Amino acid sequence: MQNTPINSEVVKAQLAAFNLTDMDKASIREVVEVVNRIEAETGQKFVRMEMGVPGLPAAKVGVDAEIEALRNGVASIYPNINGIPPLKTEAARFVKNFMNIEVKPENCVPTTGSMQGTYALFQVASVCNEKKDTALFIDPGFPVQKQQFMVMRSKFESFDVYHYRGEKLRAKLESYLEKGNINSIIYSNPNNPTWVCFTEQELKTIAELADKYDVIVMEDLAYFGMDFRKDLSKPGEAPFQPSVANYTDNYVLFISASKIFSYAGQRIAIVVMSDKLYHRNYPNLEKRMMIKGFGNAVIYRVLYALSSGVTHSVQFAMAAMLKAVNDGTYNFIEEVKEYGKKAHVMKEIFLENGFEILYDKDEDELIADGFYFTVTYPGMKAGELLYELMFYGISAITLLSTGSTMQGLRACVSPVNRNQFDDLRLRLKQFNEDHTK
Repeated sequence: MQNTPINSEVVKAQLAAFNLTDMDKASIREVVEVVNRIEAETGQKFVRMEMGVPGLPAAKVGVDAEIEALRNGVASIYPNINGIPPLKTEAARFVKNFMNIEVKPENCVPTTGSMQGTYALFQVASVCNEKKDTALFIDPGFPVQKQQFMVMRSKFESFDVYHYRGEKLRAKLESYLEKGNINSIIYSNPNNPTWVCFTEQELKTIAELADKYDVIVMEDLAYFGMDFRKDLSKPGEAPFQPSVANYTDNYVLFISASKIFSYAGQRIAIVVMSDKLYHRNYPNLEKRMMIKGFGNAVIYRVLYALSSGVTHSVQFAMAAMLKAVNDGTYNFIEEVKEYGKKAHVMKEIFLENGFEILYDKDEDELIADGFYFTVTYPGMKAGELLYELMFYGISAITLLSTGSTMQGLRACVSPVNRNQFDDLRLRLKQFNEDHTK
């Protein structure tokens, strides 16, 4: 490896320092830190695809609103734990305008990013019914959500959906739900890391089984509206963002500002609970948390225990951004289409250099080009592939860390600048030549 783009001795030393000789076990943050160190020591820049950070400027309407709120003195005032009224109103409007689903402002609650939201909801769902002590992930999925379960010391099961699309999904889900111990079903749509999207029939299947077995569906919409095969950008007009909420009242939605508004640094999201679930009383929940009602337990027990409300100024930013898209004065989807354009080019570069795309279809339809895509290289396992690519100045994460059974990597397009495409092409060409030999 003496002629690789990145000094091989430095790469080996830094990987060993992090005990990352087995890259299958590498977390996103570990890959980030080891690449930071290699770049600092060698002075050479990686093509970095490991972390899903926004690659676009934050929405100006949000920045302006937050600055104004700070100037008006909100920094010295604790926010309402429920969220400020304008934000709750605009969140309910947003769900109606872009999902065609009626929700009450009361049921829309801000959280410090979706990660705080999922952590809170996982906590509450795990104690609603003492017989239902296990969550079910439809994988692949966001690795940190399982880390949240590890911290909570709560149980979960999971399966890779790759072989269970369409009608096969029903039997696979029911094989878990019929045991009677599942309290929630968790997935993202569009999916992180694969970018596959559930079809309407699949969402209906999930909903029907959730009702049959009294299970809460938790739908992570971090990449809301970013299935670019359809134009989901017009408020109040079809087509709408697909959702399980069309078919069941046993749902919780997570809508984050991080990707759709490139507002990741300020940490805000909205948890949306159905009215039926929000007001539902669970005897074991009252026994465990001494409060009636699912929604009240989320807000006044878990979220309050985690923080005294979401940062006051960022709530004004989120309210302004949602109002702008609700009013049709800001088209957030037009902004984020850049991710799909970059993904199209990057996929071609990988394909022309011996790689293959995994998770490439939603049943019979090709998936959209978007924020993520997945790749494999013939004859190489995921950890081995990631390890080898590090010497060529290319970083990603393994699919194994996301709950996938496939031997490949997740590539995130957002951190890659267009001026790095030539470097990516040259490095992958050399990688392919070296490994073909």
